[in-house]
Amino acid sequence: MRSINLSQVLLIAALLILLGLAAFGIAWAWSATNGVDDAAMDENGWIALGLGSFFSLIIGCGLMALMFFSSRRGYDEAADPFRNKEPK
Repeated sequence: MRSINLSQVLLIAALLILLGLAAFGIAWAWSATNGVDDAAMDENGWIALGLGSFFSLIIGCGLMALMFFSSRRGYDEAADPFRNKEPK
């Protein structure tokens, strides 16, 4: 089993501190706006939110599929002039 050195421990600690700060900021913002009733959405707002989320998901999945198939079929090979043709 591999041991963890000091730099990895410091990196993990820093990332955990950043995660804690982000969670604190989210909780603070949530509690600061929890009692506000003037930001209610009507049906049109919920429809716009749903359609925007749906089409964003469709576009994201479509672009990821295009990237996947482009890479599989070799269309990206010509765009990288520094890639070696033969492995050494």
